Amino acid sequence: MIETHFARIRARHALSTEEEAAIRSAMGTSLSFEAHHTFVEADTLLDVSILIVEGIAGRYKDLRDGQRQITELHVPGDFTDLHSFTLKRLDHNLIALTPCRVVLFPHAKLAELTERYPRIARLYWFSTNLDAAIHREWVLSMGRRSAIARTAHLFCELQVRLSLVGRADPDGFDFRLSQVDLAECLGMTSVHVNRSLRRLRELGLMTFRNGRAELHDVPGLRELAEFDPSYLYLDPPPL
Repeated sequence: MIETHFARIRARHALSTEEEAAIRSAMGTSLSFEAHHTFVEADTLLDVSILIVEGIAGRYKDLRDGQRQITELHVPGDFTDLHSFTLKRLDHNLIALTPCRVVLFPHAKLAELTERYPRIARLYWFSTNLDAAIHREWVLSMGRRSAIARTAHLFCELQVRLSLVGRADPDGFDFRLSQVDLAECLGMTSVHVNRSLRRLRELGLMTFRNGRAELHDVPGLRELAEFDPSYLYLDPPPL
């Protein structure tokens, strides 16, 4: 059920059979959410962390007038809120952007796991640090990259992250978000997103339609986006 999680870990670090079995033993209930269902609300007291098994989820904050900003996307294999293990509540909401299947990890079980296996504790510490690195890159995109570069960068990032868990090939991936969802990820209007996608298509770099991103020229797309995957820490030192 959580093979994508192990694939995500093993893409960067070794994981023993014993460690894998220990992680499985910490698993709790499996749940499914419909698209656009907010499954964790800000300031709710939490005693579980949530692992995405299938689908795409997002963290978001919104204003009183309903404007929403998605601050990070989570793909299969990601914990959406591992940091709630120590914080016990979130300052943001979690939403299923597509139909999602998740597994709950009770904090009590995570405490036992990380106390018994200090290396797993380090692996999960690495995971939360990686989330922070992705968040910083998103801040840079929204603050400084042009609309077309910002759009290109998001698709470059997703191609790498989804490839690690077997959900993308070198030429594209399924990505069933709407242009409204993309606008909320990119800090743009849906009209502006449409223009950026059209321009990327005209340049022969990529197309996005019917829930599928086709990357026609990955080097060109990366050059336009100034995409440097080093913030994804694909080759970290052993833990």
